[in-house]
Amino acid sequence: MRVVIVESPAKAQTINKYLGSDYRVLASYGHVRDLPAKDGSVDPTDDFAMQWEVDAKAQKRLSEIAKAVKESDGVILATDPDREGEAISWHVLQVLKEKRALKDQPVERVVFNAITKSSVLEAMRHPRQIDGPLVDAYLARRALDYLVGFTLSPVLWRKLPGARSAGRVQSVSLRLVCDREAEIEAFVTEEYWSIIAQLDTPRGDAFEARLTALNGKKLGKLTIGNRGDADAAKALLEAATFTIASVESKPQKRNPPPPFTTSTLQQEASRKLGLPPARTMQIAQRLYEGIDIGGETVGLITYMRTDGVDMAPEAVQQIRKAIQENHGGRYLPDAPRRYTTKQKNAQEAHEAIRPTDAARHPSKVARMLDAEQARLYELIWKRAVASQMESADFERTTVEIVAEDGPRGAELRATGTVVRFDGFLTLYQEGRDDEEDEEARRLPPMSTGERPSRRGIVANQHFTEPPPRYTEATLIKKMEELGIGRPSTYSATLTVLRDREYVRLDKKRLHPEDKGRLVTAFLESFFDRYVEYDFTASLEEKLDKISNGDLDWRDVLRDFWRDFSGAVEGIKELRVSEVLTALDGMLGDHIFPPKADGGDPRVCPTCASGRLSLKLGKFGAFVGCSNYPECRYTRQLAQAGDGEGSAEASGPRELGTDPASGQMVTLRVGRFGPYIQLGDGEKPKRSSLPKGWDAATLDFERALALLSLPREIGTHPESGKPITAGLGRFGPFVQHDGKYANLPTIEEVFEVGINRAVSLIAEKAAGGGRGRAGSTPGRSLGDHPTLGGPVTVREGRYGPYVNHGKVNATLPKGTDPATLAMDAAVVLLAERAAKDGVSTKPARAARTKTAAKPKAAAKPKAAAAAGKAPAKAKAPAKAKAPAKSKTAGAKATG
Repeated sequence: MRVVIVESPAKAQTINKYLGSDYRVLASYGHVRDLPAKDGSVDPTDDFAMQWEVDAKAQKRLSEIAKAVKESDGVILATDPDREGEAISWHVLQVLKEKRALKDQPVERVVFNAITKSSVLEAMRHPRQIDGPLVDAYLARRALDYLVGFTLSPVLWRKLPGARSAGRVQSVSLRLVCDREAEIEAFVTEEYWSIIAQLDTPRGDAFEARLTALNGKKLGKLTIGNRGDADAAKALLEAATFTIASVESKPQKRNPPPPFTTSTLQQEASRKLGLPPARTMQIAQRLYEGIDIGGETVGLITYMRTDGVDMAPEAVQQIRKAIQENHGGRYLPDAPRRYTTKQKNAQEAHEAIRPTDAARHPSKVARMLDAEQARLYELIWKRAVASQMESADFERTTVEIVAEDGPRGAELRATGTVVRFDGFLTLYQEGRDDEEDEEARRLPPMSTGERPSRRGIVANQHFTEPPPRYTEATLIKKMEELGIGRPSTYSATLTVLRDREYVRLDKKRLHPEDKGRLVTAFLESFFDRYVEYDFTASLEEKLDKISNGDLDWRDVLRDFWRDFSGAVEGIKELRVSEVLTALDGMLGDHIFPPKADGGDPRVCPTCASGRLSLKLGKFGAFVGCSNYPECRYTRQLAQAGDGEGSAEASGPRELGTDPASGQMVTLRVGRFGPYIQLGDGEKPKRSSLPKGWDAATLDFERALALLSLPREIGTHPESGKPITAGLGRFGPFVQHDGKYANLPTIEEVFEVGINRAVSLIAEKAAGGGRGRAGSTPGRSLGDHPTLGGPVTVREGRYGPYVNHGKVNATLPKGTDPATLAMDAAVVLLAERAAKDGVSTKPARAARTKTAAKPKAAAKPKAAAAAGKAPAKAKAPAKAKAPAKSKTAGAKATG
């Protein structure tokens, strides 16, 4: 028997069916070793020696793999066909050597681009050895990411409290978002007007023409810049007659786009399906690893992490056959299309993402997939098939018109596009980020010398708009254009930026948070070279040369570390006051935008004599007054809205007088956000606004309700002690005698009565819920397909999660719990179980004779007497060193 090692259990299950009883397929569950999150894991003084650590939860799996290998006739490493896959195979092999599991068994490496029976069996016939240069490129990338993260992040912690981490690719991607925001803030809107003539041909067909020249001068976009000029031009045209000077028609072709790469799939799935990149990759992974189709598990798409745009010849022939059958010979080019990547530093020459069998039409497999899987498969199938279809033929018509008996030298132009043959567009049309209409309107037939009649002249007002904020799709596109990062890292990098709270996603647009802007400003001020786009791209090129065997990986690390370590040493002695001065100057326009009344934006609104400036506290940056401690005015960095009526812009906003105390209730904004304050004494009563409450719409009544917390609900009928309701760090709660139970909504904290409160506390005391009293049992997905037992989606204190038995797996950010399907839930549960070391073997059938051997559980001493050693007591967990908790935050993706 030969042991085959892959990454995931789903992949193992599929491949095991193809190979039969002579093979045993085991899963490593991804990476099994990593660099420990502590100093010294990469040692530049020892030629960049790397200290690897086996994940504690992987120990059991590796022991099982090692045991199987010792009893085997050979080992086949069949992890994914990219750098990460090569690295996993290398790590597994190193661990097997350390465990002395290998004797004289042969070790081979196989790769397949699709998990189909033919692809897997073909790969088994052509094994190779582990690719050394690919592993070297992985080692270099991992070392670089570690050295940047674990060297730069501690500098951030000391000089910029509140910042969590920096990363080689992460920080450059963040700079893109911050630079775009700065462009938007600096943008000055300009007014401009367009003049449109609404005309009719002599045959009565309507069309429109735009004014392009006036008084013999060509008009630019912004030439007519005010209503007066627009009205004057409109009046001149209203007195004119028109003659068609020329009609020119030119044929045009539009070629189909190439099949998907990783980045183009993420972009198009975001535009057309509304899927975030991370979710797109999760679904694609499932389609790649295999879906049960008619009783057979088969991979539906090829490997989804690739830069390649070409397809295998046999796949192209399958697609051409599908085009002939579904659309006819008119849509089939004479020769197959060949595509080459435009990306200058594309990785290994993998195929593009395509269906494993073009004959497997989306309509045929839709019923076997969940909704998201079906939509993504259809997108991939259509793109791949369309890439081999005939071009679309257009006819673009331009009509030049002159105005007579009116303004001298006035010219107008009408344009239109007619589709003569739709070609690939009959199946697929690429999405657009700018949301512009792809096709111009069609023009009626016209001839030179004809005199169209005027129906009306329209003057339209416009305003220039700033560049749009990045979406996840357009940011990935920009990163790819600049050569920053790699396809396999794009979605992970975006996830890190959100998890670090450096950016937020609002209406599908990426907005930099103040924390992210501070980090970017700090790095640009003191480490500018390492957040330059060209520098990061050139480093990626060197990593590619390592993978091709053209550069030594340690030479690349030496060159990088020499300059980088010098820059870090130079900044260590920098005073925090110098950092503040630099950041205050760089972010001044953002922190202190001009006031509408023209006043000084840095004058303290409380004491009127102090100056506002950037301050650093234990939890990060904020704005404070120079007269501290006499004046305790503080606020967050950015001002809200246009500054009118906001607490940030005008200081405290008075809401009303408290009838009980006679003191003023005000809305204020501090370093931690908006809050309510009663009076102005030494220690005034305050209450932060709950999550979801809008400061702009807060009224006096709700403010008084907040200040009334915690409120006493009543007395517990058994203990006689009071029950109170309040707001805490984990949300609304009821409390009795030191015991807390969460409330499901903010509003209930003001309304909950004694009976409900007693019930919630009793449920919590009985151990009900998952840290959320009164929670519902969740949405049932049905029984687990292999292990049995119910699978449910639930809402927990820290967000939605999926549950099966003792395994709870948190749903990734952006996943809608209402639409989560069983396939996705099973994958999440398997990954969680692997991390926790929980067995995933199917449960044995229940015994029918429940009374059998009733004394077995009652005599633990008998087992010991029979020679069974008692179970070892678990050693107490070691206390984490303070540095450990910090360095954990430094770990960066990319």
